Amino acid sequence: MRNIKKVVLAYSGGLDTSVILKWLMETYNCEVVAFTANLGQDEDYDVVKNKAEQQGVKEIFIDC
Repeated sequence: MRNIKKVVLAYSGGLDTSVILKWLMETYNCEVVAFTANLGQDEDYDVVKNKAEQQGVKEIFIDC
């Protein structure tokens, strides 16, 4: 397997994507970039951003 340096994760802020985010960081020792898109759901994107930041994500892209 090649040395993975950065991964982009479609991140919702829910339990499943929060767990996989940490798993990617720990398993591959890589940076994870979070991407969240508004697909019509009623979401507080500040909460999603804060969750990602608390887990160590340095780049967060939110497309509203």
